[in-house]
Amino acid sequence: MQLPDYVRIGQVQKGLAELLQHSFSAIAVLVDENTYQYCYPIVAPILPQGHQIIAIPSGEQHKNLQTCQQIWQALTNMQADRNALLINLGGGVISDMGGFCAATYKRGIRFVQIPTTLLAQVDASIGGKLGIDFQGFKNHIGVFQLPFCVLIDTSFLATLPWRQLRSGFAELLKHSLIADWQAWHELTRAHHLQDVDWQKVVHHSIAIKERIVSQDPHEKGLRKILNFGHTLGHAIETYFLENRPAEQGLLHGEAIAAGMIAEAWLAVRKTGLPQQEFEEIKWHLLQLYGKIAISQHEIASIAQLALQDKKNQNGIIQLSLIEAIGACKYNVPATVKELKEALLAYCQMPAEIHDNNGTSIDQVGM
Repeated sequence: MQLPDYVRIGQVQKGLAELLQHSFSAIAVLVDENTYQYCYPIVAPILPQGHQIIAIPSGEQHKNLQTCQQIWQALTNMQADRNALLINLGGGVISDMGGFCAATYKRGIRFVQIPTTLLAQVDASIGGKLGIDFQGFKNHIGVFQLPFCVLIDTSFLATLPWRQLRSGFAELLKHSLIADWQAWHELTRAHHLQDVDWQKVVHHSIAIKERIVSQDPHEKGLRKILNFGHTLGHAIETYFLENRPAEQGLLHGEAIAAGMIAEAWLAVRKTGLPQQEFEEIKWHLLQLYGKIAISQHEIASIAQLALQDKKNQNGIIQLSLIEAIGACKYNVPATVKELKEALLAYCQMPAEIHDNNGTSIDQVGM
């Protein structure tokens, strides 16, 4: 499967050296405290003298206008003009927000994504969707703008904690559920994430997304299927960010896994997803991600957050729901009541599941 022209998979030092043969008036590198410590030393020897480092704190809670102001101010202080380059070195927050700041600074400067997490490599850095959160709503402010280049080096994944790796894996599973049943079965056959051939699956997952995005770059139709699991997943993620202590916070992929289970439950009722396939999806996702502890009195508040989902039209919630493993339908109307029912069904699923031999599988505490 073919990758988009702007994406290169391989050794980051080699790709960056080739990229920097272009002429730039100034170069800035956007990092957080983690990527500055673990990832910046890998690329620093390739960067020209005089490049600037812009450091921001990590975490979804900082993906907002206040942090954007800091980035824009840093670019202004270094007198970056429209021939400057911003290199975004980090995960999904860095990719989304750094790209957004570059696309809006002086009406747009070139930017390069060097995604260092699995989530960013297969999702946030691909497709040109850039944005920030606003008043608690996920990616509420943003633009469409392709990067100058995306340099993907799967060796960065060795720097990730297991929980971060598992979070990104949810997006690979989503790509397979909406568009490639064979990939779903291959991914779910892996007994441990350590068994996965990352170079192969990252390449394949990006190619799936590119095939969809190339047909609908501005998300007017088909591209909406990439949001399967995200209407309720984003609502859960937003609710936890705003209402739970930081130690109970969710990573993006953890919330999306719960969203995919709940939306697959709805798909049985609204798009004809076979019950057997729902059970298969539920089993695999609960096995890997456990069940998020959501109390029944929180359901209404979470469901209401879906009214701000970007796919909605004329005040009607529009879901992307799978019809079968590997096939997805978009613009499926739903009511807040139906979302509440799906969340309730998720909450009532057993907190303990069993493998095919009847052995109990420990749940992940959230």
